[in-house]
Amino acid sequence: MIALPHAGGWPSAFRSWWQVLPDDVEFLVAQLPGRGPRISEPPWRRVEPLVEGLSRALAELEPLPYAVIGHSFGSVLAYELTRAMEHKGLPPRLLAVSARQPPSFPSEPPFAHLRSDAELLEHLVGIGGISPELISRSDLVQPSLRAIRADLEAMEKYQRPMLGTAVPIMSLGAEDDPVVIAERLHLWSLETSGAFNRLMFTGGHFYLYAPRNAATIVNHLIVGLDGLWAGSSANAVPSPLMTASGSGRNDLGKELA
Repeated sequence: MIALPHAGGWPSAFRSWWQVLPDDVEFLVAQLPGRGPRISEPPWRRVEPLVEGLSRALAELEPLPYAVIGHSFGSVLAYELTRAMEHKGLPPRLLAVSARQPPSFPSEPPFAHLRSDAELLEHLVGIGGISPELISRSDLVQPSLRAIRADLEAMEKYQRPMLGTAVPIMSLGAEDDPVVIAERLHLWSLETSGAFNRLMFTGGHFYLYAPRNAATIVNHLIVGLDGLWAGSSANAVPSPLMTASGSGRNDLGKELA
């Protein structure tokens, strides 16, 4: 299972998922430039080079059946990563996109990445992306803001591709998300010629990381990996990936460059 976190997110964002994944599922979370052990690298401000690096790393892994899950900005990366892996002949069995409107609704000004540090921090606190107690910790906040701003710029300048995907899509969101218009999430169905499903939760923009929601979503993804998603294996896109057991999840999470 390949996971891509929100803007500025670290692999640790998915720590609640490590507790609910079956032992035979390997869980890999993207570690993007400009954060964590890659803090010294400048963050990319475009989707394309990020996807190029992710797809190259993913193609080098053992060809097991896999699903891709992206949250917020990670949904944009997950969608483009899925398309890139399709072009390589190694598509996932299921793509899950969370807390992000479909590409048919591009970002419009005023863009968040152009806000001042104070305005951006206020926005992040308002949506639950950062604790108010951390605002005074400039040593922690400033490096994070650099990565967040870069990811937001990449997301807000992203343009819908001419062609979508044949991989089944599961759209995920929260009814009380202050960032995403929930009624738009079903339009992710326009991005796939395969099966489509939508699941809604509560918990705001970061609902995905709540343990109860994580367990529910993981169960749906596992069904997708088994080729049974949407009620019938006939609805799943055939994958050239060999069927084999995973090598076991890593409790610390593995990182894609």
